[in-house]
Amino acid sequence: MTNAVNRFVIAYLAPETLAPWATFVYEEFLGLERRGLSVIPISVHRPHEVGRGQEALVVRTLILYDGSKLGMLIQGLAWAPRFGRGAGKALRWLASDMVEQGLLKSQSWKLAFQFLTAVRLARLLKQHHCVHLHVHFAHVSTQIAMYASALSGIPFTVMAHANDIFERGMLLSRKAERALKMLTISEYNRSYLERMGVAADKLAVVRCGVSLVMRPTAPDFERRDRYRIGTLGRLVEKKGMDVLIRAVAELRDRPYRIELSIAGDGPLRNELEALVRSLDLTDTVHFEGSIAHSQVTDWMRSLDAFVLACRKDVRGDMDGIPVVLMEAMSQSVPVISTRLSGIPELVLHEETGLLADPGYHLSLAAQIDRLLESAELRSDLAGRALNHVRREFSQDVNLDRLLRHIGIPSFLPASSSRQLHR
Repeated sequence: MTNAVNRFVIAYLAPETLAPWATFVYEEFLGLERRGLSVIPISVHRPHEVGRGQEALVVRTLILYDGSKLGMLIQGLAWAPRFGRGAGKALRWLASDMVEQGLLKSQSWKLAFQFLTAVRLARLLKQHHCVHLHVHFAHVSTQIAMYASALSGIPFTVMAHANDIFERGMLLSRKAERALKMLTISEYNRSYLERMGVAADKLAVVRCGVSLVMRPTAPDFERRDRYRIGTLGRLVEKKGMDVLIRAVAELRDRPYRIELSIAGDGPLRNELEALVRSLDLTDTVHFEGSIAHSQVTDWMRSLDAFVLACRKDVRGDMDGIPVVLMEAMSQSVPVISTRLSGIPELVLHEETGLLADPGYHLSLAAQIDRLLESAELRSDLAGRALNHVRREFSQDVNLDRLLRHIGIPSFLPASSSRQLHR
């Protein structure tokens, strides 16, 4: 079996493969490696920051945008002809794409640079004997990947998420046509992509799965006079941290007290800290900063509820289905989020969690109050949420789906690699 497995080497490409926000990318390919496949991690950019605890992956991750742009251009021009017919095919795709985008637009000339970067990627794929290229995000990383696929003859699949199609989507139908499959994380996204002209038979839903590590003891759902709620995410507009802070302020006169733990960092931290001070919540709201992925489970288990107040930002960017919600649900922590994008496919209102209207702190406050006032509701939601995540959003279920679409057998059965009963 080992020799058969080793014939299948898969390359994984993402914009910043080891960045803290890309946990789902490296957790996914590490899951494939636990099944016995070989994975070559590749990143378009060198991450400004590496996810805590993932330093060992830095050594083996290959970087495409590495060195001077001039050197990359010269190298791409020198090596492209060596791919023969593949180079001709890739150049035809590039010319067609540039015409479609408009030759006078800067985006078209960025495609030309990405074509030359694709030459470097194609060389890496050949050097490592890859049989498939799997790409996360349907923007720049896929633009490089599709030309590399044409050059090398190695097929690719795309995983579309959120910002990459809602705000930065371009050539989506062409990308899907050239890919073996365009996968996406939600039925909401699948419908959106069809409306954007992507052929239905090219689309399939594969969730960003979460590894389920069962909580050793059942949480306490008793009613009490103090509750600790938490949220985790990058401190940016679309995460709705300000909405959550205002919701907590609305609940200051309830018979219980709330402590809000905000894990994560980002450009809005100073602004959010100022909001906390202006609402006189400095004793209530605590900023934890970034926490290592290995510490997330313990932090989750310290919470009575997890709240993610997702909303659209001013550019139209929004979350797809945040993995952090799955992680909370997998730890039997009751969750509250918003009716946005694919979130209602995970958080089924009044069945696996509660949903508020995005951007409205009063709606969010009402749902938090409802959850905290009822120990029975918290218990029921947490139990059903765990079962829903296990059936639909577990890593093993979705690795099976991914491998099916790639066309590579799942050599090790899910039961061999799952971490359900640690």
